[in-house]
Amino acid sequence: MSTLYSIGHGNKTFEEFEKELRSFNIQYLIDVRSKPYSKWNPSFNQDMLKYLLKNRGFVYVYMGDTIGGMPSDPSCYTDGHIDYAKMREKEFFKAGFVRLLTAAEKELRVAIMCSESEPEKCHRSKLIGQELMKFEISLNHITGVGKIQSQETVMAILTKGLGTNTLFGEETFVSRKVYM
Repeated sequence: MSTLYSIGHGNKTFEEFEKELRSFNIQYLIDVRSKPYSKWNPSFNQDMLKYLLKNRGFVYVYMGDTIGGMPSDPSCYTDGHIDYAKMREKEFFKAGFVRLLTAAEKELRVAIMCSESEPEKCHRSKLIGQELMKFEISLNHITGVGKIQSQETVMAILTKGLGTNTLFGEETFVSRKVYM
């Protein structure tokens, strides 16, 4: 099984964030924030983050426009919540997702990044991690220096141990917040 990683910057300093990435030998950081800015921590604003990562030997890639958690397409929303089942069917998502599959196939040391530090609250697990599992690609969520949670563990936390399959098929997830 191939492995990719995920990380949330939360309220970490850039130095803490870098240590976490290095503890898993990450080389590529894929920013999956639809809005790649932080009002609380300027180190994670897109331009600054790209600069800091490049100067420390990482490759920064922005993909929030294709696999970001807040798409601009209004048809991805149900009752104001982002509907991940709808989103995964969109061509823009599929195009971005293929890039993740290619990275996994090439065995690149990749971490996808969003702002949410708790993976069970983020589209990294509810959407991207669930899709990767369909292709037998493990998404390990970095939670500290040398610490990870597997996609399976995160989903057990999210579903309170019930799993993602129901009597009526696969569980579908939506965003926690209402956006529209």
